[in-house]
Amino acid sequence: MIRKFGNSDLISVMEIWLHTNIQTHSFISRNYWIENYKLVKEMLPQAEIYVYEDDSSNRIEGFIGLTNNYIEGIFVRDNAQSKGIGKQLLDYIKTLKSSLTLSVYQKNERAIRFYQREQFAIHSANMDENTNENELVMIWTR
Repeated sequence: MIRKFGNSDLISVMEIWLHTNIQTHSFISRNYWIENYKLVKEMLPQAEIYVYEDDSSNRIEGFIGLTNNYIEGIFVRDNAQSKGIGKQLLDYIKTLKSSLTLSVYQKNERAIRFYQREQFAIHSANMDENTNENELVMIWTR
């Protein structure tokens, strides 16, 4: 089930955010994510967030965060990945928005392939000044 984020979801969502970032972005120092945890925890409730909650366990398995039409990220628990949860979250957002933009690290090839399968096109490239990693800006329009 996909539903809007509630304040009681914050601990679960932050756990997924931290673990997924450390696991997925091994090319970025683990300390970078740990040091940004508190800031993200404070800012996250201000974003538009939808969670995927497992119907049988009532456990949050993933979430998507947006600021307007910009996808801040899609995060899925490691043991729930490759089960279509990220696609379901993205498909849900596509029903609400007519265009979407995101940035993805160039070294995150799995994510790039996912977004390309979902009809996102590479628009430009830039450098993330916080991590000194190259990013691709990708855009989807209905």
